[in-house]
Amino acid sequence: MNILIAYASTEGQTRKIARYAADYLIGQGHSVELAGAKDAKDAELARFDAVLLAGSVHAGKYQKPLVAFAKSKAAALKQVRSAFMSVSLAAAGDDPADRDGLSDCVSRFAEKSGWTPPTVMHVAGAFRFSEYDFFKSWAMRWIAAQKDHDVDPHKDKEYTDWAALKKTLDTWLAGG
Repeated sequence: MNILIAYASTEGQTRKIARYAADYLIGQGHSVELAGAKDAKDAELARFDAVLLAGSVHAGKYQKPLVAFAKSKAAALKQVRSAFMSVSLAAAGDDPADRDGLSDCVSRFAEKSGWTPPTVMHVAGAFRFSEYDFFKSWAMRWIAAQKDHDVDPHKDKEYTDWAALKKTLDTWLAGG
């Protein structure tokens, strides 16, 4: 398959996940084009067999370039196999309220973009303290404390389950 992965990343974890997905899919024999959502704005989606959009949740929203990409390509996204990879810290836990919150974030994304993803992959993100300023670091430590996560503000902490991501990608490409 010829696959486009368009992503938006704030601190870099979504970019890392998108790169991993691209490398994995290439290893499975697919042709993959990986691009930031801004850079992919002129992509002709009809030349792809599948399109995967990836973005991360920050304060209940996804990055503006990703929303803009999905909005401008909504009709084309409906014509190809497509999916949305939602990266968040909430995906690392089992709190039903957090899961409902993620569903709400995806619903707002669909409403703003005009594209309802047929497949949504929730992928756990990371605490990227090396990328945070003082205020964001403080806020992220507070969030971690609320969820009883033990974090060191001097070290990044990754929650992404790479093996689960492979299985999710395989299921999506198999049509499930």
